Amino acid sequence: MSKRALKKYLSGLKKKELEEQFMDVYQRFPVVKEYYDFAFNPKEDKLVQEAKVKISNEYFPLKRKRPKARRSVAQKYIKRFKTLGMDAHLIADVMLYNLEIAQSFEKEKNVPDAFYKSMTNSFHEVTQHVSVHGLLPEYKSRIIDIYTITQEAEWLFGEEFSRALDILD
Repeated sequence: MSKRALKKYLSGLKKKELEEQFMDVYQRFPVVKEYYDFAFNPKEDKLVQEAKVKISNEYFPLKRKRPKARRSVAQKYIKRFKTLGMDAHLIADVMLYNLEIAQSFEKEKNVPDAFYKSMTNSFHEVTQHVSVHGLLPEYKSRIIDIYTITQEAEWLFGEEFSRALDILD
């Protein structure tokens, strides 16, 4: 259904019918409920803390023995936060936290080459995000620290990290 057809349909409904239909959509679709719950009561700090705990648990699990180290967990939170319209500062914080915890993990474990490529992609995304939203003054030191660690530890795809850092200049 196009926006135009939807507007026409909605304008033809009475207020009571519109309210009933809206409540039905709110109850049926968790995405709609999540959006309105966030819109009326953001609790952004709580969501960020929840995301950080989950990301940390991917690399340093509390309940299971072996870490899964999946970048996708952090990516899902970041995508969800962007969809909800969360503050760009908080999204950047989660992106950087993901890289920092992954670096701590890499120091302790032997990781496959795909891990380094994945972290390169994450670093590229965070530099773009920080650049687009003008957050460099606030996050420059964390970004430089991450870059320095990758260079000192001689991570694979080191040149890619350098190219991603060039975005900020």
